[in-house]
Amino acid sequence: MSRIDDSKQFIPVRIAVLTVSDTREMADDRSGDTLVARIEAAGHVLADRKIVRDERDAISGQLRAWIADPGIDAIISTGGTGLTGRDVTVEAHRDVYEKEIEAFATVFTIVSMQKIGTSAVQSRATGGVAGGTYLFALPGSPGACKDAWDEILEYQFDYRHRPCNFVEIMPRLDEHLRRK
Repeated sequence: MSRIDDSKQFIPVRIAVLTVSDTREMADDRSGDTLVARIEAAGHVLADRKIVRDERDAISGQLRAWIADPGIDAIISTGGTGLTGRDVTVEAHRDVYEKEIEAFATVFTIVSMQKIGTSAVQSRATGGVAGGTYLFALPGSPGACKDAWDEILEYQFDYRHRPCNFVEIMPRLDEHLRRK
């Protein structure tokens, strides 16, 4: 349920999109395209976009580089969240998390159950925070990216969403790193 407080001003979030795939290129990255279209349609800024192979070090390395970039507020990856041996995106995300957003996986599962039934158990979508940056790992299908954005992230990345949202606490995500 979305409750938008129109008395608040919209604040654009700078979001990077990472596609994890051994076979995709920008020309055929439908999941990345889905995310980019939704990010921009919502009024946010596409801060960067890349494709990396299903290699844990390559994924975590790109995440760390973007976490260190002050021009990026959030990272959404797509692909590599399944159960096969090559699916290591979740592990790479957890390598960099300072805090995991456990409820993201739960809410994503609820959304997925409504769309694909019990097949939702095969997703290991995850979310977390590191270095003041939000990170989300989504499955590699355009449908899963659409569902995660349309049902969860679009609202949480909208400062006007009530009763709370990710944007309003963004300035405090790294308060533990600052000198007191």
